[in-house]
Amino acid sequence: MKQIIQDLNSGETILEEIPVPIEKDGYVLIKTTRSLVSLGTERSLVEFGKAGLVAKAKQQPEKVKMVLDKFKSDGIVPTLEAVFNKLNQPLPLGYCNVGKVVAIGNGVEGFKIGDRVISNGAHAEYVNIPKNLVAKIPDDVSDDEAAFTVIGSIGLQGVRLIAPTFGETIVVVGLGLIGLLTAQILKANGCNVIGIDFDDSKLELAKTFGLDVINPSNGVDQVKYVEQLTGGIGADGVIITASTSSDEVISNSARMCRKRGRVVLVGVIGLNISRADFYEKEINFQVSCSYGPGRYDENYEQLGNDYPIGFVRWTQKRNFESILNAIENKSLQVQPLITQIVDLENYNEIYGDIGKSKAIASILKYSNDETLIRTVKVVDHKQEPTNGTIGVIGAGNFTNATFLPIVKNLGLNIKYIASSGGLSAKVLAKKSNIVNATSDYQEILKDPDVDLVVITTRHNMHFKMVIDSIKANKQVFVEKPLCLNKDELDEISRLNLETEKNIVVGFNRRFAPMAMKMRDLIGNAPANIVATMNAGEIPTSSWVQSMEEGGGRIIGEGCHFIDLCSYLANSKVISVCANTLGLNPQENCDNVSIMLKFENGSNAVINYFSNGSKSYSKERVEVYSLGKTLVMDNWRTLKGYGYKNFSSLSNKQDKGHRRQFQLMAELLLKGGQALIPFDSIRNTTLASFAAVESFKNGNWVNVE
Repeated sequence: MKQIIQDLNSGETILEEIPVPIEKDGYVLIKTTRSLVSLGTERSLVEFGKAGLVAKAKQQPEKVKMVLDKFKSDGIVPTLEAVFNKLNQPLPLGYCNVGKVVAIGNGVEGFKIGDRVISNGAHAEYVNIPKNLVAKIPDDVSDDEAAFTVIGSIGLQGVRLIAPTFGETIVVVGLGLIGLLTAQILKANGCNVIGIDFDDSKLELAKTFGLDVINPSNGVDQVKYVEQLTGGIGADGVIITASTSSDEVISNSARMCRKRGRVVLVGVIGLNISRADFYEKEINFQVSCSYGPGRYDENYEQLGNDYPIGFVRWTQKRNFESILNAIENKSLQVQPLITQIVDLENYNEIYGDIGKSKAIASILKYSNDETLIRTVKVVDHKQEPTNGTIGVIGAGNFTNATFLPIVKNLGLNIKYIASSGGLSAKVLAKKSNIVNATSDYQEILKDPDVDLVVITTRHNMHFKMVIDSIKANKQVFVEKPLCLNKDELDEISRLNLETEKNIVVGFNRRFAPMAMKMRDLIGNAPANIVATMNAGEIPTSSWVQSMEEGGGRIIGEGCHFIDLCSYLANSKVISVCANTLGLNPQENCDNVSIMLKFENGSNAVINYFSNGSKSYSKERVEVYSLGKTLVMDNWRTLKGYGYKNFSSLSNKQDKGHRRQFQLMAELLLKGGQALIPFDSIRNTTLASFAAVESFKNGNWVNVE
């Protein structure tokens, strides 16, 4: 299928051939018929892509601070690699999609195959959208009209926040597409509407919808004009749908309001607010968030949990339905707003000069071809089967920034890369010269040429993919964690006994040069180990924090350091006790101290904290044994105290990925013993489960 993307490096807008997304639980797969180009939003994205690095930095100062923090903790090379990897990820354009349902995931009700629907899907021939972001189209609403639903909901949410009453006067500042839709919604609510814009053609169109209009460029004092139209009272409210860096808009909006008027910001403007403008009149100011309640809430959008209608009347999906009803009953006129309808293949008629476009609404039209192609050939050359052929499942940051840059120089043949949406896989396949991009990982398992399956997806998918790969007689490398609960671990353990194939988990820290040096210096003596992870904060709404999807940070990430301590102690964990910050810990708590007791008498304390400074080292390990001490700081320095022949070691940061992948390549090409004994992998995984059980129940937990 074809999809429009924005290359943030080159600034190009590209029509890319990518695999059709795979259907997922809770999602609806849609064959697109129309999509509307949001000229304001997409113009800013295209212009951002074309800007140089300095201009990009000026537009996103908060990202610059994050880069500086990473530089302080990780050094210049890892920081620059992270920045450029981010810029190499293209941006899908579009969020106003119309189409027909072609597949329905488990857990989705209220839709059937063939339903006409709208969604916030991208400009792509197929989109896979969570059920709460999809709404059915009434029979009397055409596809062209329905394309205005999502962008209309942005204006509607601004109207809901300003809460107009019949007869009030509301000013709309900025009469682009959202502004014109907002004005019509206000008129339908019985309001007197004044529109402000610098474009006479938009003002003329606004007049046809019954607006009084002002063009400030004609020398009209907009504040006095509003006072005149309201009999000296001032506007009851102002909705700002303009896009400008100027602070003048917010100042004028407050000045043209009556006492205790309301100002709602829907667009993007300068926000250096003058206290005097708002103070004397007690003006209420509020920023509107996208389509309405539920936006950016993963629990609502991705997991499909609706808000009860008695408590949240107007969610974003119910806003979508309201706009569709308004179009159906003709209280919202969208046909006059359509400037052009262009076939998808001719997308450059819209994007080629989008910075200067005077269009109001441009619509992309799609073909009726319903072919579902889930694997796309990216590199057109024949590959001879080898013992080192790999299929990669997962095209996220780990694959892009860590796995592929290392593995491409190890003599291995990567034949496939898979991602459920298809786009990430295609982008990385092009970048790394990989033959096939797919959205269906089963294609990898069916190919007899593939020896090793590499799994780097979200954590809840690891178990099934590991099981499927073992059953397909493949070697497996799975990024941590192996799985999320004991039942899953027991099933993997059972299958592991029945296969000669290796299961490798991405416990890379034990392969770091400094970890190997520490193990060599410690020898077999019992040791006390203190490992501190300054992990940094991740929002509780993130999938990583979800016990169902990410396993929480102790199971999902802390397992790394349990394995490291086991490696340094050269022994298995026999019991675990964990304590958390606070009195009533949640399962996904990420401020935890974990005590480990080892079979050989060693002890370890893992301090996994998310509340530390970003400027401090992320990882620090101390080992005390036989009158000697080792201190490793952030995988860049190692100092020894009490050793005759060792005092210090320093190098560029190396967390062990390269060595682990080199050994994995040797295992594939030459055979040999497992990189990490499966008994050790199982022990580490059980210990991570025990840590969560311990801090929940407040006791020591034995590990089998």
